[in-house]
Amino acid sequence: MHSTPVYILIMLAAGFGIPMLAALNASLGTRLGTPFAAGAILFCVALSAAVLMLFLTGSASALAKAPAQPKHLFLAGLLVAFYVLSVTWVAPRFGVGNAVFFVLLGQLASAALIDHFGLFGARVSPLSLTRAGGIALMASGVWLTQQA
Repeated sequence: MHSTPVYILIMLAAGFGIPMLAALNASLGTRLGTPFAAGAILFCVALSAAVLMLFLTGSASALAKAPAQPKHLFLAGLLVAFYVLSVTWVAPRFGVGNAVFFVLLGQLASAALIDHFGLFGARVSPLSLTRAGGIALMASGVWLTQQA
């Protein structure tokens, strides 16, 4: 069983990795001459890592359950592809900081909606005035970090 601090550390590490992903893949896409080649390479590496983890954890049999799952859940793959391809293309032209800034704003808005309505099976966490203020404060902080 894991605790909140473990979850916090994992998500901080994931958040730390997003701008690195953007910078690394943008650089690879620029060097290769197309963001699509960089995206394809990224997904091959990611697929290899996920398959390795399936086997290392002994959970490869879970794949057999995939065909029975609601098809809309597989749209997540398109969303991650859109993110990777868009940030790989946009970051070299707009800057990694600017690209990630707008990604963060989108994440804040989307997370608030998903939590408020319990979309996609998420735990319901209503958008109170206090929570909306906190999100606005976070968005303002992200904006301030991008000012020259």
